Amino acid sequence: MYHPTSRVLIVLELLQARPLISGPALAERLEVDVRTVRHYITMLQDIGIPVETVLGRHGGYRLRPGFKLPPLMFSNEEVLALMLGLMVVQKLGVGDMTSASEGAIARIERVLPLPLRGRAKAIQEMLVLGMTAPETVVERIVVETLSLAAQQGQQVRIRYHNKIKQETERVIDPYGVVCHEGKWYAVGYCHLRASLRVFRLDRIQQVEVQKELFTRPTDFNILDAIIQSFVAIPDVWNIEVLLKLSLAEARRKVPASLATLTLEPLAQGILFSASIHSLDYIARFLVSLGCSFEIRQPVELKLALRTLAEEIIQLAI
Repeated sequence: MYHPTSRVLIVLELLQARPLISGPALAERLEVDVRTVRHYITMLQDIGIPVETVLGRHGGYRLRPGFKLPPLMFSNEEVLALMLGLMVVQKLGVGDMTSASEGAIARIERVLPLPLRGRAKAIQEMLVLGMTAPETVVERIVVETLSLAAQQGQQVRIRYHNKIKQETERVIDPYGVVCHEGKWYAVGYCHLRASLRVFRLDRIQQVEVQKELFTRPTDFNILDAIIQSFVAIPDVWNIEVLLKLSLAEARRKVPASLATLTLEPLAQGILFSASIHSLDYIARFLVSLGCSFEIRQPVELKLALRTLAEEIIQLAI
């Protein structure tokens, strides 16, 4: 629920952000009726804000063209939210954004009243953000350009080098940008490879927006696409294990980035499929699930489990 004063300020913010907004749209945003919206508009006009009414089928409310509003004011909670957001930005590993966020925090602190300044300072000094530290720094312009191109449905041309430093030039349809476990990625359709691809942003040497447009797939989940691409990367051992769990339990216990899970009704279990470098690791993980399971492949995983069992027995002696 909104406080009436907060609603009036929200109306003012919406009028600043849009050239024209209808009464019903304002009413829906504020969870009030149109009559109450008219009351809020009158309140703004009474304090000298030149809100104009545009009549007609496509009418609504707007600020008088050319009117300059005073600097924005924030509530105590909004200021603290901004401080927290800026602290998170410092952890994201985007080039030149760390210094920018530090400057923004310093400016905010200078204008805060003393009690609120103390609260903000306490958050800065005592709050620890347990976020994965970025292994590499990405350029702000790369994040910004790809995000804007994805939002506007524009193709981009990139110069990209893979992990063995082979460089290619590609045109891609970017579907979005993700920061996942300390790394930045873009997902999109690669016209060079004619398929969906995941790109590390720190490996993009150059990015240029093109005039050609594309249509993003509906209901596309970019984070799921990235996680599934990691699971599909071939490794030393291809693992198939039938877990005696419900699908809900399996999803709760098995990280999506580790394996794919498939319901097998006839076998009354969940097929755990993964490509893994270490059999010892996967043996320990399967035991940690605390459920019965059946190893389908490889047979070497059974040996790894026997070795682990002997190790546990020795520890219990």
